[in-house]
Amino acid sequence: MLAVALRVLFLWLSNRRWMARVALGTPFLRRMPLRFVAGTTLDQAVAAVRELNARGRSATLDVLGESTDDRDSADRAATAYVATIERIATEGLDANVSIKLSQMGLDLGVEECLAVMAPIVAAAARHGNFVRIDMESSPTTDRTLEVVSRLRADGHDVGPVIQSYLHRSPADVERLATEHVRTRICKGAYAEPPELAHQEREAVGDAFVALCQRLLEADAYPGIATHDPEMIQRVGAFARRHGIGKDRLEFQMLYGVRRDLQRRLVARGYRVRVYVPFGTEWYPYFMRRLAERPANALFVLRSLVGEHS
Repeated sequence: MLAVALRVLFLWLSNRRWMARVALGTPFLRRMPLRFVAGTTLDQAVAAVRELNARGRSATLDVLGESTDDRDSADRAATAYVATIERIATEGLDANVSIKLSQMGLDLGVEECLAVMAPIVAAAARHGNFVRIDMESSPTTDRTLEVVSRLRADGHDVGPVIQSYLHRSPADVERLATEHVRTRICKGAYAEPPELAHQEREAVGDAFVALCQRLLEADAYPGIATHDPEMIQRVGAFARRHGIGKDRLEFQMLYGVRRDLQRRLVARGYRVRVYVPFGTEWYPYFMRRLAERPANALFVLRSLVGEHS
């Protein structure tokens, strides 16, 4: 009951833009979004990435925005991503970009989405950079993987995210592993029914480790996206047992989350990439992340007060 009430509350708050001004004007509240979002401008995001790079961490930049079925809006979002890729190259940053296809007009159809993506992947190709295609809720999975497949067929360096809680994910990862596609594995945060997704934490974690192991075996350079020390230990132990070097994988974490664990992994010689969201749409993004999983609210608070330096 509490989780349902919190979900309703966060969704209601996500549509109250005046709350964004209140949050930014209140010192304690301001710490929450500014801890997990790198700012509203590309300049602020670049500064955040520069600091991460100085601390031995790579980054992936996400230009926050809303899903759209309007081509003009999708093209504007694509233009922002092109500018981000160009800035990464100009600044010499160790970074790439992560893109949600709903922001690129996926609801207009795969062909329209590919047309919107064309200038982004062209910019990435000019600079020898990689484009991560994020995964969203299960109704978009097939279309997302189709976009990835078609972009790769045209020679573009792109790779998807696979969510370990989906029952279909082992088959998807098997195809990606066979083709040595650079894939990020995460647990998944959308509300999916039992017929589509594991509901038990242990089952999701076991599936996560198994998918990472398959990609490691295939030498597909997995992005292991977790803040869970147990998952990190299990994947790392598998790699050591099989003589897989630390340069053949990377751990990925959210901006502002478990910075202590990020430091420890870097000190141990692992590659760490930090997911860095930025943009004016930070407020609805932040609230919807809490609504998707109300337990995240407690996670945010624990991160603020409990992270040890």
